[in-house]
Amino acid sequence: TVASSKYQGNPTCKPCAARARAAADSKYLCARCNHIIDTEHLTFKGEPYHPHHFDCFDCHRPLTHRAKELHSHLFCMPCYDTKEISVCAACKKPIEGRAVSAIDKKWHPEHFVCAHCEKPFAGERFYENKGMAYCEPHYKKLFGDPCFYCCQSTHNAAEVSQFGKTWCEEHFLCHGCDAVLKSSSVKFLEVDLQPICKKCYGKLPEEYKKRLKKLFDLMEKRKDKATKKSR
Repeated sequence: TVASSKYQGNPTCKPCAARARAAADSKYLCARCNHIIDTEHLTFKGEPYHPHHFDCFDCHRPLTHRAKELHSHLFCMPCYDTKEISVCAACKKPIEGRAVSAIDKKWHPEHFVCAHCEKPFAGERFYENKGMAYCEPHYKKLFGDPCFYCCQSTHNAAEVSQFGKTWCEEHFLCHGCDAVLKSSSVKFLEVDLQPICKKCYGKLPEEYKKRLKKLFDLMEKRKDKATKKSR
């Protein structure tokens, strides 16, 4: 049988009566002893408790409401401060699982989002401006085309546009040897949407160069057909 009680003259079980009294007084009900918490409460695994029900996992001293939870254990503040804990730059809570390192900060993966649309990057490329991360569409909308190399805006700087991408002029480099290709006298070719100087291209295996030439010729034919249709 369940112990009975009364609340506001109505018969009810003791747990329900305790919950009703706590709610009426805007107080928490301890998840262990089922009594109202009149002082500061401690939260553990999402539930409120009297602090005196717990000891620190490390030093075993009685805890206060300032105790911290980490890896499903509770710690007093001095012991908690000795742990090497990464704190999410967004929610300011400890990161216990996988973390994202970006812009000199740590983030929960779901909290590393575009500063404009708040969509998580989920491993996608992001662009930085003044310590804030942006997805490519909103970065372009707000700041202009980002350099494919340094991810910074190319506003007010010389730029190179090739293969549907934009580079700061000094960052337009050969993908093979990192030689600067900004000079119009430097010849380059495209390999996998990356610029490569003729010298590095010459070092590629002959079979690979044949495949690239076939692909290039096919793309040129498609461009010619598209041009003829548009006339």
